[in-house]
Amino acid sequence: MKKKIILPVLFAVVGASLLMGCREKISEPEGESEAVDNKNIVAGSAVKTTDYTGNTISVNSRESVTVVPDIAQVVYSVRTEDKTAAGCQQKNGEALSGVISQLKELGVEESSIQTSDYYMNPIYNYSGNTARVTGYEAVATLTVSDLAIDSLDEILAKSVDGGINTIRSITYMASGYDESYQEALKKAVDAAHRKAQALAEASGRSVGDALNITETSGYTEARYEDRTRANQWMSAKEESFAADTAGIMPGEICVEAGIIVEYQIY
Repeated sequence: MKKKIILPVLFAVVGASLLMGCREKISEPEGESEAVDNKNIVAGSAVKTTDYTGNTISVNSRESVTVVPDIAQVVYSVRTEDKTAAGCQQKNGEALSGVISQLKELGVEESSIQTSDYYMNPIYNYSGNTARVTGYEAVATLTVSDLAIDSLDEILAKSVDGGINTIRSITYMASGYDESYQEALKKAVDAAHRKAQALAEASGRSVGDALNITETSGYTEARYEDRTRANQWMSAKEESFAADTAGIMPGEICVEAGIIVEYQIY
């Protein structure tokens, strides 16, 4: 009789344990579900705060601002010849020193004068069967920056007296170039927004915030060069060179800025 009573009790205890274990396992997914739901709520609220639809429109724009140049950069060359290499080098050094002294007397700062190139080559006579060295040629190049355009005529004319016999280039610049470029960038942004509005309205949409702006224009150190006049002075004689320096007209510099803007549309 005792055995018959014990066995049902054991079965009852085991059954109760199994039921409790099942309840614990069933309750775990409910906690995970609540966590997932909480994540979904947070993500949903984030989307609602930005109100981003995923639709965008991209436009490009290029605008310009004109500015009058007020400074110039001139690249000079001093060319000398002599029968010996030492004599040629000495002549070129003396001529170069004369040019630098003349520029300083004209008010050019020493920090604005740079020897940018120098070379010396033999001069050959190719008549007959054998090439013969008949002399040497030396060329020193000076880059002179930050020259006031108002005094450029005088500087070019008087530089000849110091030994200049070649002008390679004249570059006109504006000291306020950076400010002008920033103004052009602002104009480009305004123009891009007007383009985006026109395209959005045509498609029945509205323009939102600017999501991305890319600058496509490059910063140009050299504003523009007066190559025509420089070519006229290449290897010119001193008499005609001095006469050709009058009447420099730098004109205007066109400062351009280009951008690409991506807008959100609704």
